[in-house]
Amino acid sequence: MGRAWRRARTEAVRLLVLALLAFVALQLYFAARVALMTVVDPASTSFQRSEAWRLLTTRGRIVWSQTWVDDARISAHLKRAVIASEDAGFVEHSGVEWDAIEKAWERNLRELARRQQRPGARPPRVVGGSTITQQLAKNLFLDSERTLVRKAQEFVVTQWLELLLSKRRILEIYLNHVEWGEGVFGAQAAARHYFRVDAAQLGVMPAAQLAVMLPAPKRFEKRPDSAYVRGRAATIAARMGAVELP
Repeated sequence: MGRAWRRARTEAVRLLVLALLAFVALQLYFAARVALMTVVDPASTSFQRSEAWRLLTTRGRIVWSQTWVDDARISAHLKRAVIASEDAGFVEHSGVEWDAIEKAWERNLRELARRQQRPGARPPRVVGGSTITQQLAKNLFLDSERTLVRKAQEFVVTQWLELLLSKRRILEIYLNHVEWGEGVFGAQAAARHYFRVDAAQLGVMPAAQLAVMLPAPKRFEKRPDSAYVRGRAATIAARMGAVELP
């Protein structure tokens, strides 16, 4: 019994060490990929590749529009609108808004308590307020699952992004890869698709309308000029003057 127990303990320790080494190797891989982005523009993201596969399998073809434009060729109005709409504290925080995380965690606990009172109910998805850096971390490398493990990995990648890249570079990459409709990715493609202008030429209201679309681009692209989009855009436009750019 004693020998078997020692053998089992040794095997458990070995597996634990291997798991730890694998975890460290994965984090170093992410760090290396992020470090490369200081000098190389990422060609695609994990989210974009999954979207390309979805379009190919559901439509039999990939409809795609994306053109990289440098930071200087993206309208300052669009940068301000996106920050005002998605992450007002972008310039000040270190990648995570802890107040938003705390509120989201409290919501998750309440939802968990409600579901535990219903036998057979699925466990709740982990929902949290995401900053621009967190959204970029998820889009670049991760899937869309809302689990504690995935959120933890998102947090680690977020810290690599904040540590190795400037805020300006983070925003530049984000705006060049974020989805603005089915097969429409990045500021240049969105500006051409919706307003027939280049990203550098976007005015205040067009920029605000694009910012409104970000939480649900596939839904809003059907009615990009709806009363809701215009009303919400007016609210964002009123905030843009107070936004500090990185």
